Amino acid sequence: MASLKNKLIEQTGESCVIEHCDMSRFTSFRAGGKADFLITPQSLDQLKRVLKTLSEEGVRYMVMGNGSNILVRDGGYKGAIVKLGEAFAQIRIEGDRLTAGCGALMSSVARAAMEQSLTGFEFASGIPGSLGGAVFMNAGAYGGEMAHIIEEVRIISRDGSREYTLSCQELELGYRHSVLHECGDVAVSVTLRLAPGDQEAIRREMKELAARRNEKQPVSLPSAGSFFKRPEGYFAGKLIQDAGLKGMAVGDAQVSPLHSGFIVNNGNATATDILRLMEIVQASVLDQFGVKLEPEVRIIGE
Repeated sequence: MASLKNKLIEQTGESCVIEHCDMSRFTSFRAGGKADFLITPQSLDQLKRVLKTLSEEGVRYMVMGNGSNILVRDGGYKGAIVKLGEAFAQIRIEGDRLTAGCGALMSSVARAAMEQSLTGFEFASGIPGSLGGAVFMNAGAYGGEMAHIIEEVRIISRDGSREYTLSCQELELGYRHSVLHECGDVAVSVTLRLAPGDQEAIRREMKELAARRNEKQPVSLPSAGSFFKRPEGYFAGKLIQDAGLKGMAVGDAQVSPLHSGFIVNNGNATATDILRLMEIVQASVLDQFGVKLEPEVRIIGE
């Protein structure tokens, strides 16, 4: 471990490597265990070198953005978590094309598009998290999804050895899915094709969507957004509500009284509390309606 830590520090600098990192500090649930390492590369070259080192050393790793769709089990993550931070947050606009690093926040991308009077990204303006996570999951809301606007994605291979580009079609985007789930390679930047629009109309739509989100979703409490994927032919939140589970709690983890599709942390929930509540919800919905709910949140660790 000491030699690995020294190698990683050589590649990124001491401030970019945290050993035994409490991941509750870096995830929107504000719960969960520790990772052996959290590494925050500050450039594309640093990222490549880090991935190469982790691959050569046989260290398990995963890449995260803003941590808004991840829960680390209380036993922790035995390996390294690589976080794409501010160094991967640049945004560039040329005509109707917006290119941004995968560490850019969705809200920042939406604001940049609006300021250049580009429409098409409004649906995503309130999605918490980073652009990279949105590509990985083909994030969507209010009738829009990333598959509608992605032109191409720049990718680094899992071992850091190769850089290549995939078109939207080659990403094989489906419901909360992309080809990156299978190959494990890392998206580093995305080019979106938007359309010229009226800045005030774009601003108004973003404001209206934010108001809807604030009214209907528990945005003031730590959560990971919609906890479950939408089962075909159903809505997860309605199934959970109809099962009589709205407001149910395990410890400080609770099915939100505002929106049953959300599990929230009322203060001191552990990852175990959240996962026990998830299992109760899954069992009850399966028993009452014969529908198996799958988590949309990425659950990792021991």
